[in-house]
Amino acid sequence: MNFSFLTPVSDAVLVHNELLSTHAIGRKIKIHSVQNGIPDLNGVKLAIFGVLENRNDANYIGEEINFNEIRQSFYGLFPASWNTTIVDLGDIHKGETVEDTYFAVKETITNLVKTGIIPIILGGSQDLTYPNYRAYDNLIPMVNIVNVDSQFNLGDSTKPIKNNSFVGKIILDQPYNLFNYATIGYQTYFNSQEEIDLMENLYFESYRLGAVSNDITLVEPALRDANIVSVDLSSVKGSEVSVKQKYSPNGLDGKEICAIARYAGISNKVSSFGVYEYRPSKDDELTSMLVAQMLWYFVEGVNCRVNDDDFLEDDNYQKYITLVESEELVFYKSNKTGRWWIEIPFLSNVNNKLKRHTLLPCMHQDYLDACNNELPERWYKALKKNSV
Repeated sequence: MNFSFLTPVSDAVLVHNELLSTHAIGRKIKIHSVQNGIPDLNGVKLAIFGVLENRNDANYIGEEINFNEIRQSFYGLFPASWNTTIVDLGDIHKGETVEDTYFAVKETITNLVKTGIIPIILGGSQDLTYPNYRAYDNLIPMVNIVNVDSQFNLGDSTKPIKNNSFVGKIILDQPYNLFNYATIGYQTYFNSQEEIDLMENLYFESYRLGAVSNDITLVEPALRDANIVSVDLSSVKGSEVSVKQKYSPNGLDGKEICAIARYAGISNKVSSFGVYEYRPSKDDELTSMLVAQMLWYFVEGVNCRVNDDDFLEDDNYQKYITLVESEELVFYKSNKTGRWWIEIPFLSNVNNKLKRHTLLPCMHQDYLDACNNELPERWYKALKKNSV
């Protein structure tokens, strides 16, 4: 595999690492260093790397970024009883152009995902989600993205890509591989009515901050169905982060963002996870520790994955069939985990994007709603997207 784009973790972080307890994460993971080069990736399940690129930030004024504080915070935490091997591959530096950086990110993620390694990306600006998405061009036919963000980032796709408009590029650039896009934690006053309407018209999913804070379990099915999870740190409320990172008095709190990270980890489909819009500053212990804890919960989730979506054996599930408005809805409940799915029917008369019966993650509440003659919203949107 070609990892020539990656530079080693800084000596300052490695020296700090030597002072940690021998039981700390930093003493148990493999680290790309100047002395030892890139570690052997045999048996590795998770690979962390940073991308020092923020030139497509709409407010870019030349700031440099680094992830030393995040690494020191993460290395200093203690692992749970994990059985996965983690590697820190170091950083991708800015290329001569942003497109050069995108190419390096795309190639690195493609190489990792192809070999069954889950990349954990630490970002600069969130437009890096675009090369993350493009990394899947030759890997899977359709991609689902979850964006944890206060804004939809649809933007004007006719203009150059920025961190507040990258989703428009993802939707409109060929090849068209996007099936579903879901935003978790959006705040209405940060989004124009045109963008809100567009999300509806494209049958994409959006979870308002109030609804998420009221019941965090609402977002689990969307994360269970995602291939890529992209987290914008500006979705976190200002009181949870350091001065330079503050964006809004309202937002997700530390427990909620860590719960979302754990849901992403538990998902059997999530194969890349990124945290973006990090802005280091001298008083940055708070933000770096929050990101470190998010990474911890994601790794914890990956270690708790259960293959519960195998419905070939009758013993693995219970099947429920209900009628809603003359539609026959078929639900499956895993006997291993108690998680629910709903079947999206094959539409023979249209250009079906998924080409087969597809099981869509859902909640027990969706089944209860169907029993009360209500069509589940996730099912309806998936069916509509499938027939566009």
